[in-house]
Amino acid sequence: MSWSLFLLFLWSLCSSCLSIHAETAESHSTFTCEPIGLRMCQDLPYNTTFMPNLLNHYDQQTAALAMEPFHPMVNLQCSEDLRMFLCALYAPVCMEYGRVSMPCRALCHRAKRDCHKLMEMFGVTWPDEIECSRFPDCDEPYPRAVDLQTSVDPTDISPMSVQRDYGFWCPRELKMEPDLGYSFLGTRDCSAPCPNMYFQRPELTFARYFIGVVSIVCLSATLFTFLTFLIDVTRFRYPERPIIFYAVCYMMVSLVFFLGFLLEDRVACNAANPAQYRAATVTQGSHNKVCSLFFMVLYFFTMAGSVWWVILTITWFLAAVPKWGSEAIEKKALLFHTCAWGLPGCLTVALLALNKIEGDGVSGVCFVGLYDVTALRWFLLAPLCLNVAVGVSLLLVGIVALNRVRMEIPLEKENQDKLVKFMIRIGVFSVLYLVPLLTVISCYLYEHSNRAVWETTWVQERCRDYHIPCPYQVEQTSHPDLTLFLIKYMMMLVVGIPSVFWVGSKKTCYEWASFLKGRRRKDGVNESRQVLQEPDFAQSLLRDHHTPIIRKSRGTSTQGTSTHASSTHLAILEDKAGSVHSKTSYHGSLHRSRDGRYTPCSYRGGEERTIPPHSSMPHLDHPLSTHSSLHRLESQSRHNSQRDLSVASPTLITHGTSSGRVANDDDNGASA
Repeated sequence: MSWSLFLLFLWSLCSSCLSIHAETAESHSTFTCEPIGLRMCQDLPYNTTFMPNLLNHYDQQTAALAMEPFHPMVNLQCSEDLRMFLCALYAPVCMEYGRVSMPCRALCHRAKRDCHKLMEMFGVTWPDEIECSRFPDCDEPYPRAVDLQTSVDPTDISPMSVQRDYGFWCPRELKMEPDLGYSFLGTRDCSAPCPNMYFQRPELTFARYFIGVVSIVCLSATLFTFLTFLIDVTRFRYPERPIIFYAVCYMMVSLVFFLGFLLEDRVACNAANPAQYRAATVTQGSHNKVCSLFFMVLYFFTMAGSVWWVILTITWFLAAVPKWGSEAIEKKALLFHTCAWGLPGCLTVALLALNKIEGDGVSGVCFVGLYDVTALRWFLLAPLCLNVAVGVSLLLVGIVALNRVRMEIPLEKENQDKLVKFMIRIGVFSVLYLVPLLTVISCYLYEHSNRAVWETTWVQERCRDYHIPCPYQVEQTSHPDLTLFLIKYMMMLVVGIPSVFWVGSKKTCYEWASFLKGRRRKDGVNESRQVLQEPDFAQSLLRDHHTPIIRKSRGTSTQGTSTHASSTHLAILEDKAGSVHSKTSYHGSLHRSRDGRYTPCSYRGGEERTIPPHSSMPHLDHPLSTHSSLHRLESQSRHNSQRDLSVASPTLITHGTSSGRVANDDDNGASA
């Protein structure tokens, strides 16, 4: 008996599989009465049904799969009511629109009671969705007489249009495991088709090679900027130091896009599984470790690069408006790094916690906001727009301040030209950054406003292929343009290229030539750098009209209003120190260069005046420093010549409020 039951079960299983693939009705594009194609429900008092059925199966093929576990019980005829009860749920009688006939609770109880033991033998459980308590409390046969009177013949009815919106039903090919947290078009446990739901394979191939070429160009430019900084790390100080970190961020962004080009869709897509009737789908969430790594690097450095540009505008603002010097700005470096790396890090962790990672079948990377409009709005558009607003505001205020300096303070024509060139340099760099970034934001806004139309169009075109309900009353259809996506990806990468224009100069060429020849710069260049670090010219440009100019000699810092006290103090030290002081002054007049040799420099006094931290502008590679450098070189040359004439008495360099002058030894003696 047991062997016969087992063989009968195998035969029932095979027949049910054949009925699923061979005898199911075709998919419905409009919700009309359709002929019953399920083998189990043939030869009933009615021959038409409608979909979706009472259990929300959107076509008869899906209903046949759900009925599969009950085939052995129906074939063994454990209950005369089981077959009719199942057909009443999976293939209900088709009635006029708005009327649904449900089986009675007594019919459910009889079917469950009669087949309970046999279901336990085959390991089949009674599904929760067909629990008897869900049905009306009655005891009438199915279908009722009134149901048969209002039923219609499918041959006598014309196709009706869709009467209501059933929403998006996830196709079987796109279904995912429930514990992965996937979501697509508002439906859980569903994922978008891969590599892309909008474009064909040839278009995607062209786009991928295009993104690969642009990523190589951006990677080369940003890497050149970073290596130029490594050759001489003291060259780029604040306020221009953020350009280096900005270049590093977009170097990592271009590196991720280049890796996506190499890996194609192996990271962004889940492989197809024909055995489970699953197509290739877009990767979501953090279960794919490589995809999660790509997302973290790409999103983190994209946001960090935007924040570093804001910090760059802040440093320019501090240098131009309150006239902070390089040292004062550099004291805020810890705060700058905390904001630049901390804020993007918090956003990245939040997206990982919310499971918002999505694979990009076009570029081969993983990012955010590709299918989730909410994530696009709050984690991409909002931060980028905020950074642009703050950065542009500070930039305009700084440029206005520099222009006011140029107009109000009388300068020589040469210095006027240098200031104008510096302002032009800042403006060109900002335009080269803002134009690509604003283009990217515009593309995101266009996607945000048209995403719903694109998705509805896709569902309408593929609903018959996927056997899902078609959209209701589609008023507008539209397809995305591949050019839009290519512009977006190109501008995401091009935004990092302006950094190479800032470091590009004759000095950069000289440093690279020296580095490639394996030698460092000579003493004259090192000496010139120290002279270039004198911020007198920048200070004279940006000082207040009523504030005296504060100058620094090379080793001694004095204020230009009075030198009487300093001269008296030096004379007393000279009387007390004697010959020891003369030796000290000799060694103090030598400056040690990098290669160990000593060069003459100005006398270093025993007490230096402290210069306020907000009294000078940054100096490295700054066009405002050139005039000051020439002035200091000339002053140093005169000073060294006078010291050679009289070594015994130290020389003190003083500066008046209007012009610098060299105080002779007789004047110092008189002051003492």
